[in-house]
Amino acid sequence: MRNAAVRPKYAIELPDLGGLRALVTGGNSGLGFETAARLSAAGADVVITARSAEKGAAALARLRAIRGDRGIRSGAVSLEALDLADLSSVERLAGKVCADGLPLDLLFNNAGVMAVPRRTLTDNGFELQFGTNHLGHFALTGRLMSALLRADAPRVITMSSIMHWMGRLNLDDLQSEKHYNAWTAYGQSKLANLMFAKELGRRSAALGWQITSVAAHPGFSRTNLQSSGPNLGRKKPHTAASRLSSLPGMSQSAAEGALPELFAATNADALNGDYYGPSGFLELTGTPGFAHFAKRAENESAARRLWSASERLTGVTFPLD
Repeated sequence: MRNAAVRPKYAIELPDLGGLRALVTGGNSGLGFETAARLSAAGADVVITARSAEKGAAALARLRAIRGDRGIRSGAVSLEALDLADLSSVERLAGKVCADGLPLDLLFNNAGVMAVPRRTLTDNGFELQFGTNHLGHFALTGRLMSALLRADAPRVITMSSIMHWMGRLNLDDLQSEKHYNAWTAYGQSKLANLMFAKELGRRSAALGWQITSVAAHPGFSRTNLQSSGPNLGRKKPHTAASRLSSLPGMSQSAAEGALPELFAATNADALNGDYYGPSGFLELTGTPGFAHFAKRAENESAARRLWSASERLTGVTFPLD
């Protein structure tokens, strides 16, 4: 075992990940940054993605400084540009990752946007939350399949949220054109993330891809997600999330919030479709363990329809053998 880069209150030990390659979307901040730090400290070569070149470069410097300051013999860390709201950006990144012929052992579909107050569209005309959180990661996973299939035991970890409980998959209005509510749209995108993870697992088992597809949620973790989405387009900052996070026992650090996805990535007993989150009160905080989920997340018929719609909208298809 290598020493961890960070020691959150609810600590878990990671196995030696030397020789593995991981890609973490949104690795420049919050949960993604903490996940990348722990993976690198455990020996994995980590690719972080960021939408902003400036913020990405700063995060890369911080990650490398962590290694130097603590004397950790860790894996390499590199940066790639990615805007999940732009399918051409997804295609460019995936093409670059796949072109080197190396396996991709771990894919963390981690980045996201939350509770955008007004209906906003991606570059491809999708509702921003559904387009970024679900369609962007769906397309990225599909385009990275050749690299994933080169790995001995590839694993895809997709981040959902406790807010998936309020999500309802409206297959007739996935883009919230008929009615838009910030939290309803966010809940739908997070439900879609969980349904995608489970459906990817089912297809992997049926088609022999040997990919383990698992999902996780971070509980209520203090990151910029609580402000960046709700404040988008606002003249005055939206502070409800920050007030709630200040209540004792109701939230945890980003380092602690990253533990469920790290656990999902390294738990030797994980099975396709497993879902992990904090084990404390209302799954807001605590050590990672199995998480509860809404029954509709396992609706296989709806998941197949979502998959077909996602292929149509993104133009990305997965291999059939």
